[in-house]
Amino acid sequence: MRPMNRLPLLLSTLFFLSCGSEKEKSTTAGAGKQMPPTKAEAYILTPTPFQESLEVPGNLMAAESVEIRPESSGKIVRLNIPEGRSVPAGHLIAKIDDDDLQAQLVKLQTQLEIAEQTESRQSKLLAIQGISRQDYDLSVLQVRNLKADIGILKTAIAKTEVRAPFAGKMGLKNISIGAFVTSGSVITTLQQTQQLKIDFQLPEKYAGGLKNGMLVEFRVTGSSNNYEATVVAAAPSLTESNRSLNFRAVVRAADPALIPGAFATVKIQLSEKSAALMLPAQAVIPQARGKKVIRYSNGKAEFVDITTGARTTDRVEVLSGLNAGDTILMSGLMSIRPNSPVQLGKIQQATQPQ
Repeated sequence: MRPMNRLPLLLSTLFFLSCGSEKEKSTTAGAGKQMPPTKAEAYILTPTPFQESLEVPGNLMAAESVEIRPESSGKIVRLNIPEGRSVPAGHLIAKIDDDDLQAQLVKLQTQLEIAEQTESRQSKLLAIQGISRQDYDLSVLQVRNLKADIGILKTAIAKTEVRAPFAGKMGLKNISIGAFVTSGSVITTLQQTQQLKIDFQLPEKYAGGLKNGMLVEFRVTGSSNNYEATVVAAAPSLTESNRSLNFRAVVRAADPALIPGAFATVKIQLSEKSAALMLPAQAVIPQARGKKVIRYSNGKAEFVDITTGARTTDRVEVLSGLNAGDTILMSGLMSIRPNSPVQLGKIQQATQPQ
């Protein structure tokens, strides 16, 4: 082969060797270059006092509440229902026609009067043996039977009067004078509103922390006041549908804003801790199984599994996985990778809970 033909081949070989060397240098230089640190805000975990509380819905109830129904059937001849006003115990609410019963009572009383006179005469005859003992006993039995019948009739007459079983506020009347009522007819309602109760439920997890005599706070729609109630009773068993325990508390002070049947928000103070590790909720990373946070350690990001406890609107209690004094990252969590370099920005300190 001629020397002139070898020259192009030699130049091509040198060109490819030169390009390969440049690529190798470029790759080596890129491998030695480190990623810049991610700037993130942090929070220093510090023990702080914390009182765990829980808010649940409740329902206000009158201390006593009853539907007023008659015990006997008949026509209403008198009605005395001051709607929405308070009445004393024993107040006559309604009167049912009892003319027939009164007539029967007069008849029996007359028969009793005659029977007592007969028994008195036979008693004198028995003393001189003018009649047998058996005849006298029959007259005595007649007197006693008539007295028993009169007692039964007076009870029936008393049932024609519908009276308030306790002092309270009357509801709205459902009937008018002249109406025919039976034992199933609801004449009106009566509620004792001077003393109110509040019913609420606690999940099974927290039910054991509430005892009789403890105070709970509540508020109602339309009022900015906070009210107090004393726990007086708990249901003997959990509700199967939601695994909650029913509680009843007595409201400590009366207020016109508190109306039976009103919805209430009940706040229960469950426990108090003098040194709880409370972490901002934004620092917690939910996982499929558990939760993680990113801890700042020697300039790098360290992912740590934690166990959480109580929560507030913006904080989470850390039960395990972290220690007091740990620095926890709060921003840039989605872009930070394990062991990646981190540059701290603003550092927050723990504040006392309100």
